[in-house]
Amino acid sequence: MFNWLGLGKKRSKFGKWLDREGISQLELERRSKLSRGTISRLCNDDSYRPKHSTIAKIKKALKQLGKNVPDDFFNV
Repeated sequence: MFNWLGLGKKRSKFGKWLDREGISQLELERRSKLSRGTISRLCNDDSYRPKHSTIAKIKKALKQLGKNVPDDFFNV
């Protein structure tokens, strides 16, 4: 029913964690200075393997928000 809105899309473990923490993809995009596509892949594609520099930017952005992300989200 809501599929055309993108609701009910399968989320990655990291995406589900962001949802629980109340952090929007847009906020993470702005703070990390990563592209919308990169953030989207992190949040929706469990098979995506980000570069170490991407992970560092994500961790830095989340630290600014007072959050620490577990390493196992990125399967590196």
